[in-house]
Amino acid sequence: MLADGSTTRVALVPGGAHPYFQPWKTAAADAKNTYRLGDVTFDETAEWDQQKQNNLLSTLAARGYNAFGIFGVSPTDINTTFAGFAVASLGSCPAGTKDDADFCLSTDVELAAYKAAKAAIAARGGKGKIVHLTSNNVDANTRLRIKGVGWAVKESAGKVKLLQTVTDIDKDLQTAQKAVSDLMAAKGKQIKGIVSTAYNPAVAAADAVRSSGSHAKVVAIDDDAKILSSIKRGTVTATVVQNPVGQAEVGAWALALLQTKQCTMRTPGQSVDSGSFVVTKENVATYDSARQAKTDRLKKQFADEVLACR
Repeated sequence: MLADGSTTRVALVPGGAHPYFQPWKTAAADAKNTYRLGDVTFDETAEWDQQKQNNLLSTLAARGYNAFGIFGVSPTDINTTFAGFAVASLGSCPAGTKDDADFCLSTDVELAAYKAAKAAIAARGGKGKIVHLTSNNVDANTRLRIKGVGWAVKESAGKVKLLQTVTDIDKDLQTAQKAVSDLMAAKGKQIKGIVSTAYNPAVAAADAVRSSGSHAKVVAIDDDAKILSSIKRGTVTATVVQNPVGQAEVGAWALALLQTKQCTMRTPGQSVDSGSFVVTKENVATYDSARQAKTDRLKKQFADEVLACR
């Protein structure tokens, strides 16, 4: 569908260093070859700082990059960065109802968190006390994840109590491990379920439950090897995986179509769910095929419903 992407130079720019974004690197290289783009690069700042990300974006633009897939640091300020180029919000949409990027391709994180909480609640027979471990408070996704878990708890009609929500523990694995260790020491006997909607706390929770002998049911996020092996062993009940490869691949392709003026947005600023999938012992060996199928459907959705092409 893309006639000529040789003049398009795409930059995929996360808000900071984080394991979630590592699949973007491979997807960037694949997109460059598949769609014959001028270049696709992956670049990130070491810290989660909006001004430093803005400076990086300016540097990339000066180097000739003309299409940007951005996971913004600040949910309230990122719109000011979206100007002058083909731009996508990838992995996180701005807070509020306005997105000055051409489109947002991200997990519906509220729905994903709801799925995770429902899985944890079901594993505990629909009752008991649960805790929610999540990510950086400045991330717009964190607010939506808190809302999604609250939605599932509310549906229990009082049978499930949210004992605590712990934020800002996704900086690195060491931070998450200390926070989870402290939580288990203080409230471990009360905790019947752990919902982790952030990467590092999910790994830390799986390790803590296994090492402590806790009977808490853990539902994690993403498909870290430790999480998947814990599901196979039965020490983690489920995980909700996202689609970072789809975000980067489809995002780069759509950006090229916009940058070359071959297509325009039917509805500028539209948000599209890149997908989330509950993985249990039953489907742990086959879930990735469902994710790949979702990526194929995303391309068709963009072609048929999101983009207007000449």
